[in-house]
Amino acid sequence: MRKQRLFDPAARPRGSAKDRALRLLAVRWRSRAELDRRLRGAGFDPEEVGAAIEDLERSGLVDDARFAREVVADRAGRRLAGDRAVRYALLAKGVPGDVAAQAMEAAGDEAERALALARKRAFRLSLSEPQAAYRRLYGLLLRRGFGPSVAREACRQALREALPEAEEPE
Repeated sequence: MRKQRLFDPAARPRGSAKDRALRLLAVRWRSRAELDRRLRGAGFDPEEVGAAIEDLERSGLVDDARFAREVVADRAGRRLAGDRAVRYALLAKGVPGDVAAQAMEAAGDEAERALALARKRAFRLSLSEPQAAYRRLYGLLLRRGFGPSVAREACRQALREALPEAEEPE
């Protein structure tokens, strides 16, 4: 049985806020707000947290614009997610709206990403009934953050290519 660790607000965390932030940054890039939330949650003094983050920003280790570009490249480029999902990921990680909007410009065309993902998955579904394949593919695209009209068009085109003899789904 695992012992449950309870957070004691009176207990002082070990090390400095900057040391903890560096350990967090060693795992992956993080936004300013994400670091602030994690360090305060660990029990560090808000002034110490602010000073540590400021110092890390001056040294170039914390940069919301760079972080946003990395998230966009990962979500839109590698994972082929839709604009809504990418924007949500940025805002959930505390990236300011203007920085998120600027980073989203590098995401590329959402319809092209939707079609690429649909083509990638359409051949897997080609053994299914056309209507079932359409529903599954459409649901996948919606879950990945693509809008209904973009998902619908990508599904139709990808399934048309994968199943040329099938009837057009409605």
